[in-house]
Amino acid sequence: MARKAAAAAMDGKSSELARAVAEAEAREERLRRELEAALARVAVAEEAEERLCVQLGELEAEAMTQAMEYQQHVRALSERLALMDGLLRSSGLHGAVVQSGLH
Repeated sequence: MARKAAAAAMDGKSSELARAVAEAEAREERLRRELEAALARVAVAEEAEERLCVQLGELEAEAMTQAMEYQQHVRALSERLALMDGLLRSSGLHGAVVQSGLH
């Protein structure tokens, strides 16, 4: 009778351990799926970051080009203005232009 009780206790422990192992395996599988999903999201985020970095670099280059063109345009206008001012001064019209409020 004691053997039967011991065997029953062992069977109970065995099934309890089997249940614990099954739960642990299910938890491990769920965590593995969550990890794979997280890694997939990280990969998507890294690709998006790379695309954004490329776009940012292109925009910075374009902004630099536009700034240089604008600066060159302002320089050209300043030179034209200085030339016109010099012509007006040499022609004697500078005083008339200043007095009329056009300068």
